Amino acid sequence: MIKTGDISSLFLPNGPVISRRNTAPRRFSRPVFLVCLIALTAGAVADDWGQLRGPARNGISTEKGWTDKWPTSGPAILWKANVGLGFSGISVAGGKAVTMGNAEEKDTVFCFDALSGNPVWKQSYPAALGDKYFEGGTTGTPTIDKERVYTLSRWGDVFCFELNSGKILWSRNVQTDTGAPLPDWGFSGSPIVYEKLLILNVGEAGMALDKDTGKTVWESAKKAAGYTTPLIAKRAGRQELILGSGQGFLGVDPSTGKEFWRTKWLTQYGVNAADPIVVDDAVFISSGYGKGGALFKPGDNPEFLWQTKILRTQLNGAILYGNHLYGVDGDTSNKATLRCLELATGKEKWADTEHGVRSLIIADGQLILVSERGELMVAPASPDSFKPTAQAQILGGKTWTSPTLANGIVYARNSRGDLVSVDMRSSPVK
Repeated sequence: MIKTGDISSLFLPNGPVISRRNTAPRRFSRPVFLVCLIALTAGAVADDWGQLRGPARNGISTEKGWTDKWPTSGPAILWKANVGLGFSGISVAGGKAVTMGNAEEKDTVFCFDALSGNPVWKQSYPAALGDKYFEGGTTGTPTIDKERVYTLSRWGDVFCFELNSGKILWSRNVQTDTGAPLPDWGFSGSPIVYEKLLILNVGEAGMALDKDTGKTVWESAKKAAGYTTPLIAKRAGRQELILGSGQGFLGVDPSTGKEFWRTKWLTQYGVNAADPIVVDDAVFISSGYGKGGALFKPGDNPEFLWQTKILRTQLNGAILYGNHLYGVDGDTSNKATLRCLELATGKEKWADTEHGVRSLIIADGQLILVSERGELMVAPASPDSFKPTAQAQILGGKTWTSPTLANGIVYARNSRGDLVSVDMRSSPVK
């Protein structure tokens, strides 16, 4: 582990491997440009995806103007890179794509031009592979907030980078500084920005740093953290920070860390990893290793509206779309099932067992999924059935990381660090 000041741009000896299509700019006449501009503003909505689970932290994008009408060879690949071992997601904002990986006992944060794949910067720091129980490597996803990038390593290293240059604005190791116990798989939640704070799932109920300086604003009891990423949501007429610990789920005041409620939710190995979902005054939670899911109203005596064993989510959280939950049931070591559940009752609407573990997001009423074997799929987000409208192999190896959709482009990666940028933009106006 390292302390503040131990890092000085330690670069990996081998840079990212890049391949890309010809992206030379085209010259448009003024009439053609105007037609394209009108078409884009009338029929397309583009979004950045600057944090885990997207703009609203719910796995849903409002983006339109992308397509699943691909040639038989599949969608075009814009560029590829290798970023080292890990499961970190790809955050995209301000024309930059940022992710993390591990190689040669170092974590590296990579920043690429989101469209061309050209390397913009990278920063490395000493970090153990941490391959106990799994392959190891990075697990948290970078968070882009305006002109800054925030990262949290499995070992407690927190960095604030300048987005355009990669300059380190501040850094510290919160595990060493606070004495908070290290979870078995390391700190795996991503950092989240709330007003002037950077909130981390470190300690029993999280901690908050000043996002400009890295100084501690508040911290919680020195007990085992869970693996969820902090979720800020309005519930019961107030803003709550909701996260998983090693013993259950808690809701606290994001500004002060004052505890509002806690609900015991014991799982094997203390793994509460899938992000919760707030539904009015209720909260949906789900955990793997045979535990299951539940919709409950927090309080001194939590009221469980329903519980189920048919949605036991080990990793990537379910998504609430309309009145239904879409998520993966089962652990990565067993055959997993994609399921759709009715929110009001927890009853199953359909189940698909064909493709095993999948990671998913939703955009424009469509499920965008990547299977554990790297197959990209699109299907309507419908409670009636699961019927893919498009499928293409885009990666090999183990793919557990949720895809990212930003400005018509899907970004995906596998555990060994192969990153691919897939062009799903609609055909240009002729």
